[in-house]
Amino acid sequence: MKRIVLLGCAVLALASNAALANADLAKAKNCMACHSVANKVIGPAFKDVATKYAGQKDAEDKLVKKVMKGGSGVWGTAVMPANPQVSEAEAHTLVKWILSQK
Repeated sequence: MKRIVLLGCAVLALASNAALANADLAKAKNCMACHSVANKVIGPAFKDVATKYAGQKDAEDKLVKKVMKGGSGVWGTAVMPANPQVSEAEAHTLVKWILSQK
């Protein structure tokens, strides 16, 4: 029983470290200059993005392109600029984290 509890705690610790690491990545790549997890800033809240794209099979690839190349028109008139600081691998990490923010 102790092993199961310890294993569960280790899994939870790793999961929260991964979520924290992705929030830190979002800060490091300047995503938080225009977005927040819970509230609209200039761009939509990440939780709203997660809700909008929930269940869409191509959501990750679609959003990775937007992170890297920019976009407009989906959330109003604000333009999301391209972010050349973000590699494709980092964009996938960020988008997976964003889509988990329900």
